[in-house]
Amino acid sequence: MSEYKKPLIWEWEEPHDGRAGNKPTAGARFELALPRGKAPFQIYSLGTPNGIKVSIMLEELRDLGVTGIDYDQYKIDIVKGQQFASGFVALNPNSKIPVLLDQSGSEDISVFESANILLYLAEKFGHLLPQDLKGRTEVLNWLFWQTGAAPFLGGGFGHFFHYAPSEQKYPIDRYSMEVKRQLDLLDQVLASRPYIAGSDYSIADIAIWSWYGRLSQDKIYPGAAKFLQTDSYPHFKAWVEKIAQRPGVKRGLAAPYQDLGES
Repeated sequence: MSEYKKPLIWEWEEPHDGRAGNKPTAGARFELALPRGKAPFQIYSLGTPNGIKVSIMLEELRDLGVTGIDYDQYKIDIVKGQQFASGFVALNPNSKIPVLLDQSGSEDISVFESANILLYLAEKFGHLLPQDLKGRTEVLNWLFWQTGAAPFLGGGFGHFFHYAPSEQKYPIDRYSMEVKRQLDLLDQVLASRPYIAGSDYSIADIAIWSWYGRLSQDKIYPGAAKFLQTDSYPHFKAWVEKIAQRPGVKRGLAAPYQDLGES
């Protein structure tokens, strides 16, 4: 393989059929309306680390006694490029899952970015986010830590460990180092508190577990848990197992998807 030398001006080489896969342009690529059920909340998602946060959150709220949180969940098949369908782009111009459509009020509200969906639901129903300034700030510290840290795990480590067409030492070493640093950070934090932001379970736990917990369970990139030795972080491992046993988490992971239909 010849050594890559970057050009003065980058140009896109189209490897796809125009529907699936990212391109250097935004917007809808074809017409496809999204179905809507009658439940207050409509979820358009997939069982990815970001995607599972929404159903887990709603199931956790159910266990807290919140009513009026029924939902219909539709699968957005990213292999078929359904995230670029006109109906989906109308709800999220960024063409990324998940999207939550709240149709419980006088007007529909579209919520995208998984951390924002967690925050929206926490504020709407008054659960899993402390009301006092200090407690709320600590939860948001860690919620936004996840939004900044997970791209190193997904787009960095995950891509070069699992998806890249060839194994490359430099990027794998670079991103493995960063993910190990993040795991060590979580392990140190969880050595002194039962949950990410303190003594209580919160949206920060849902956000971080959906990425790092599932990584530790080897549910994202097969072989990565052993490769990264995630079992070597005892406090983190105990937290992962504790969260995994929560009934709301179990139901959220098992929540079925309805098919979006042919595109």
